[in-house]
Amino acid sequence: MTEINKNIVSIIIPAYNAEKYLKETVASALASSYPYLEIIIVDDGSTDNTQEVLEAISKEYSSVRVFQQKNQGVSIARNLGVANAKGKYLLLLDADDLISVDYIKKAIEILEQDPNVKMVNGLGEFFGDRQGSWNLKPFSRHLLARKNMLFVSGVFRKSDFDKTDGFCPEIKGPEDWDFWISLLKRDGEVVRIPEVCLFYRVHSGSKRIANKNRKKEAITILNKRHKAFFYRELGGKLHYRRTWSRLFNFFIQIIKQEHIFVNPDFKYLDEFVYNIPDSFENDGNTIHAGRNTIKIFEEKGYKIVVKSFRIPIFINRIIYGVFRTSKAQRSYKYAEKLIKIGIGTPAPIGYYEQRTVVLFSKSYYASLQSECNYTFNDLINNQQFPDRNDILKAISRFTAELHEKGVLHRDYSAGNILFQQKGNKIDIEILDLNRMEFGKVDLEKGCKNFERLNIDRESLTIMAKEYAIVRGFDQQTCIENVLKMRWSKHQQKK
Repeated sequence: MTEINKNIVSIIIPAYNAEKYLKETVASALASSYPYLEIIIVDDGSTDNTQEVLEAISKEYSSVRVFQQKNQGVSIARNLGVANAKGKYLLLLDADDLISVDYIKKAIEILEQDPNVKMVNGLGEFFGDRQGSWNLKPFSRHLLARKNMLFVSGVFRKSDFDKTDGFCPEIKGPEDWDFWISLLKRDGEVVRIPEVCLFYRVHSGSKRIANKNRKKEAITILNKRHKAFFYRELGGKLHYRRTWSRLFNFFIQIIKQEHIFVNPDFKYLDEFVYNIPDSFENDGNTIHAGRNTIKIFEEKGYKIVVKSFRIPIFINRIIYGVFRTSKAQRSYKYAEKLIKIGIGTPAPIGYYEQRTVVLFSKSYYASLQSECNYTFNDLINNQQFPDRNDILKAISRFTAELHEKGVLHRDYSAGNILFQQKGNKIDIEILDLNRMEFGKVDLEKGCKNFERLNIDRESLTIMAKEYAIVRGFDQQTCIENVLKMRWSKHQQKK
């Protein structure tokens, strides 16, 4: 991993058949009034004399480093350059453009003063085959969702680059638009220096001309990569007629409604949550397939459990579509509530709901995977489980705490109680939260809550006794109630 220097600005220059302009571009960068610079040039498989020009430049300037790759496109070239950058800050510069002398110095001053600023740029000016000002709109996320008002040669922190996926090689043309969305779609400010900082060369082979007709073909990829961003800013996907996207989405949402929520603590997983229907269909590892389906995904270093609830019967589709919150939304809200009062449950990430007019369709609930590696079933199936009685008592104390805090889990079954041992400590969590009641839990309700724990009589007796001790109930009464309710249910099943 490249060691970062807090003072250095790394200027990344991708070069493809750039022999004609490259030396002038490097000279422009080295003329900067900011003293701490390194220049990284990535030759993207040039077929002209670019390599000879680069050899001469690297011999003349010790601050210039050169990397070679076979022709793979500007995105991969930029990513390679950034991966080898030593600087705290980055400036992306095309091989035929120029920058002003004070651009970098002024940009760094702004970034150093305000951590909320994610990128600094300036005014642009055309030269070469076209003259005049490059009139770019002021930055706003709403406008960024429809068009790019930022030239690629902005100055920003490498640490912020590392939070993105870099430049997308699948996008040919507006890859800088895609990158700025990745960098700025959630937060951060952009400051524009009110002076000309970039001189953009226009010629027959320039990127701006080559990319003129490529934006339309990139929209499908942009929608997939930044669905959450477009839904926030445009009320739905980006359409080919980009200016009309919000209006189109307004009418689409009247018929096909999507309600999506992401926990602010997991904002960098927003694209994952917004794309759950597609990813659930095609990816993930299934850990349960029945009435509902549960899959595990790995995303940005997290292990995420997603539960897909089956589509309700017709009458319930109307009820959930109009009157009642979905199981996915309830699971999320109840998880938040439990965590707030100190009850163990996996951290909620978000939920996704689909409706067509008034008919409810699908819903999904996403949470972190629990670190607890055992369920109550392991105690049922293994009489010799280490410290079994201590764990049974711990689960009873947990249940008592649950009830004392006014929480009744209506699906309190063996598969929904998780635990793990950490030395002398036993951690316990509960799952499947959509059927919860909140209010006073008396002795009868509390004892009845054990009824779905299909374990032997002796173990239930241990649990009932511990439960009674914690709640201050009569032990014999609790034991009798728990056994009666549990075993009568067994008989009914038989």
